[in-house]
Amino acid sequence: MSLELNAPIRARLTFGERRRIAAGLAMGLSYAEIGRRLGRPGSTIVREVARNGGAHGYRADRAQQATAWRAHRRRPAPLPEPPAARGGGAPRRFEQDFAAMMVQTGVPPMAAKVLVRLFTSDTGSLTAAELVAGLRVSPASVSTAVRWLAERGLARRERDGRRERYVIDEHVWYQAWLASVRSMTLWADYAWRGAEVFGASPAGDRLRDTGRFFEHLRRDMTQAAEHWRHLPDDR
Repeated sequence: MSLELNAPIRARLTFGERRRIAAGLAMGLSYAEIGRRLGRPGSTIVREVARNGGAHGYRADRAQQATAWRAHRRRPAPLPEPPAARGGGAPRRFEQDFAAMMVQTGVPPMAAKVLVRLFTSDTGSLTAAELVAGLRVSPASVSTAVRWLAERGLARRERDGRRERYVIDEHVWYQAWLASVRSMTLWADYAWRGAEVFGASPAGDRLRDTGRFFEHLRRDMTQAAEHWRHLPDDR
């Protein structure tokens, strides 16, 4: 099936376009390439695939049915938009593209949406109810997303009276970087341990190389984080 048709940009993807997206994924094309061939932004393809099963589970007919269901289901009335969004469509488009970029780098779609909302809010914090209403999703979806973010040091929970508030830390990227350093340390430790177990063998050599790589990476990442932390406030 050819994807060379450059269709004009429309508000919603058609079933034919969804079939071409599925074909493009089966061919191993990138999201950007599929979007180019369809005449759609790459971020549109990312969002479409992410919300309909991912690259390995995307099916055109299921995506079409899910879109029709989402269009007709009853939605809660959203809370007032944050100040940045009231300035026009650009802030909202940025939020969508920002979340799509995160998805491309491995962040789950809902976690990306929650993180972007927290990041672009004036206070850097929102209640569970505000996230549910603003994103128009279930409380369980928000809770799962926040749990994923909290495990990686990207957000935390705080009690606000009887409510639970989700907060993005002022030094969120520093904390996330340190979490990555801890992961590198675990990789290095287990690789060295495996090298001792397998000794002088191809597997042992492979594990020793792995240990050296992650140890080098851990050391460089730690130095970079500390360098940033000690820079003056004006950077």
